[in-house]
Amino acid sequence: MSVAKVTEIIADSAESFEDAVRKGIRRANKTLDQVKAAWVKEQQVVIKDGEVESFRVVMKVTFLLKD
Repeated sequence: MSVAKVTEIIADSAESFEDAVRKGIRRANKTLDQVKAAWVKEQQVVIKDGEVESFRVVMKVTFLLKD
């Protein structure tokens, strides 16, 4: 039987929301074993001088715990 855990992470990108998600998942995979899913809980843009500076996502990442 597997047991999973959910953790919340925040990632950003100067390019797009999709790129922020990909960067966040890549980073989570460096620390967490067996990442299985992610849910984008929130999207934000960071504004500087009236322009979009970066795209930010708040994600809940699901991973399996070791036996």
